[in-house]
Amino acid sequence: MMQAMQSCSTSTVTGRRIRVVIVDDSALMRKMLTSILDADPEIEVVGAAPDPLCARQMIKDLNPDVVTLDVEMPKMDGLTFLDKIMTLRPMPVIMVSSLTRKGTETTMRALECGAVDFIAKPANAAQGGLDVLRSDLTRKVKAAASARVFKAKAAAPPAQPARTKLQRNQASLIGIGASTGGVVAVQTVLASLSPTCPGIVITQHMPPAFTKSFAARLNQNSALTVLEARDGERILPGHAYVAPGSHHLEVARSQQGFVCRLNDGALVSGHRPSVDILFHSIAKHVGPKAMGIILTGMGRDGADGLLAMRQAGATTIGQNQASCVVYGMPRAANEIGAVAAELSVDEIARELSNEKPSDRAVCRR
Repeated sequence: MMQAMQSCSTSTVTGRRIRVVIVDDSALMRKMLTSILDADPEIEVVGAAPDPLCARQMIKDLNPDVVTLDVEMPKMDGLTFLDKIMTLRPMPVIMVSSLTRKGTETTMRALECGAVDFIAKPANAAQGGLDVLRSDLTRKVKAAASARVFKAKAAAPPAQPARTKLQRNQASLIGIGASTGGVVAVQTVLASLSPTCPGIVITQHMPPAFTKSFAARLNQNSALTVLEARDGERILPGHAYVAPGSHHLEVARSQQGFVCRLNDGALVSGHRPSVDILFHSIAKHVGPKAMGIILTGMGRDGADGLLAMRQAGATTIGQNQASCVVYGMPRAANEIGAVAAELSVDEIARELSNEKPSDRAVCRR
């Protein structure tokens, strides 16, 4: 079971460039990351360290807004150093991960331990990999600079006083969408559920090499059977299906019930997989017997799809700002009237674990 998450700090950068320290044992990678970030007028690389021992003093002296941290390094691995950062000086950290199995598994653990996000090292810079790295890195550093930083704590916070009751139908399928900060948020939600819960479909913004590891971590940390979704796979109670990083995930009807459908179509809302694609399919094929949940993440992917779900009669929930790493996707959904209730991630978990509606829910519209 995932532990509850405790807010440590919120980094805000106003009126100046975002200060970044790079930690990587590869001189080539340090040079590449520095060149990419310094080319953006809103970002300034103030230090580049070859190992965590050097980085420790650099962080103390330079007081950066964001740290990029290599996953695999000599002297001290990135995961150990991340734990020290989150214990002694919590701040936004972006992991820089290889595409190896060890690298992806360590990255999942790092996100659980408090890293805000990660980027994957390009497998082949000559084939557009560098352009992808440039786009991902600058976008994620800017998001991290204003992200809310969390670390694990021993017990969940006390429930907030009741204000209104969330009215909902009995769901036969649950759709979840998330991005930045979603690894922990999704784990927190799934960890509360029993094997008798409705089938769950999940779109988490994540590259192809990482979604299998993500599904495996969810399977390990919950009572559900969690799988990376396959085309045509039947959606069963007590099971959760994660969209592969290379394909959109949709829900369709068949003679046997609801099934997963995958396609590698164009980016939607800037993403593949896209939360909008998933939610629109649920609105069409499940309608009022569905529940849609939009969790932490930057951008607005999922907002329009969640609105379609609400208009189709589904119950819709958004994660509230206080418990989001990045309150982008839930904010966008709430602003267009797609969210029936905003709850903390712990309240969402409690809501789904109860058979009856919870008095802890806070209705927004």
